[in-house]
Amino acid sequence: MREAPLTTPESQQYYAAVDLGSNSFHLMVVRVVNGCIHIVGKVKQKVRLAAGLDPEFQLDELSMERGWKCLEAFAERLQDIPAANIRVVATATLRLARNAEQFIHKAERILGHPIQVISGEEEAKQIYLGVAYTSANQGNSLVIDIGGASTEIILGKDFTPKQLVSLNMGCVTFMERFFPNGELNQQNFDAAQDAARALLSPVADKFVGFEWRQCLGASGTPQAITEILVAQNINDTIRQTYLDDLMQQCIESGNVNQLAIHGLSEARKPVFASGLAILKVLFEQLGIQQMQIAGGALREGLLYGMLENIHHNDVRQQTLDAMIERFHIEEAQAHRVAETALMLFRQLPHDELSCQLDAEAVLLAAAKLHEIGLHIDFKHSHQHGKYILSHISMPGFTKLQQECICTLVGAHRQEVDGNSFSAYQQDVSATLTLLCKILRIAQVLCIRRKDNLLPTIKMRHDEQGLSLYFPAGWLKKHPLLDAELANEKWLQHKTGWLLNIE
Repeated sequence: MREAPLTTPESQQYYAAVDLGSNSFHLMVVRVVNGCIHIVGKVKQKVRLAAGLDPEFQLDELSMERGWKCLEAFAERLQDIPAANIRVVATATLRLARNAEQFIHKAERILGHPIQVISGEEEAKQIYLGVAYTSANQGNSLVIDIGGASTEIILGKDFTPKQLVSLNMGCVTFMERFFPNGELNQQNFDAAQDAARALLSPVADKFVGFEWRQCLGASGTPQAITEILVAQNINDTIRQTYLDDLMQQCIESGNVNQLAIHGLSEARKPVFASGLAILKVLFEQLGIQQMQIAGGALREGLLYGMLENIHHNDVRQQTLDAMIERFHIEEAQAHRVAETALMLFRQLPHDELSCQLDAEAVLLAAAKLHEIGLHIDFKHSHQHGKYILSHISMPGFTKLQQECICTLVGAHRQEVDGNSFSAYQQDVSATLTLLCKILRIAQVLCIRRKDNLLPTIKMRHDEQGLSLYFPAGWLKKHPLLDAELANEKWLQHKTGWLLNIE
């Protein structure tokens, strides 16, 4: 009997974006399934094209050769993708280089695709769109991308950038100019920061006059700092105090070759100090208190720009729906627990909650996904769920939000490890603890997995803990819930949390 051939996805489902940046060249390949984007390939090579710019803005032969060699590898991968589904752009260095055409002419022959050198404003717009599609915005958002030769600053809301600017300062060009031979001292940092202030000061007023709810970093320097914090068991956003400490560590090392910051990758070391100097000035001049990491940037903006049918969907909801389907989560129960958790949550005074976290969205996601671990096994399903969520991409949520969702799912049942919240900053830890209590109560209240069973439940929160109020005599008529709530009260008591049930 002849076997049927294996079916393969149609090539039209694949899209690719190529970003010829000043520090790195990037290739991203995605597959589109039912309106959802799945990354199937990423290639990144440190070309450091901007390091080849001389004082007359001529690219040297060595840097161009590095770029062409990288594109030879990209070209083979692009052969399998329809030409209409590919977009290739170049940014700051090829905007500045006077002999850019020499590089681009050969690069286009290698790739077999046209290369578009986009303006700084267009780059800023595409970065913002990439952030908007992958890190759902909360009101006005400030987005910052420190590239190899330029820095983009964008203020926007939803999918619309309101103010944007591209400045000729980047981690590669500033490293070459202000840190000769990799020397890291206070004088070099001061010179780099003075230059950054001179470029930023004329445009800073465009941004400081607005109030934004979150600041998102969409580049290598914030990503590198976040990796350092994670490696050092600090679950937090980027703050000025961390930047000051990291700069001091750089100065104490004396030279890039001696830089030994735990969590800093080898690939990022050559341009870390210069990116840090720029970021410190951005914090100072724009009044940034804290910064989170965005889920995407330029490449994601280019890809979504090619997919007109996916525009302006609710990215978070799309992510949750896809995960519910992928991991066979019972949708009705997920919705039931989410509605119950939100009913309790909305009775809280919101001045107690961390604004940076978007607590309602985090609680909703954790409630929708709390049974994701059942995909593996029941007994330790909460631990399985935490593991799955720590190894999966969640477009629409920042890194901190995803970590919080992961922590909540891991603590939604059985005994609670109070240390789960200790790695977070105090305000986030306090909010997360409160959300955990609510999620645990909500999943207990929905234990029968049926709708329209619960009465009107009132909840109060004070310095003593949580209090739940049921209609008189209702719990006596529902002994299962009465017993489960009594057990939950005991489990919370063992953690040091007070839960009062009346």
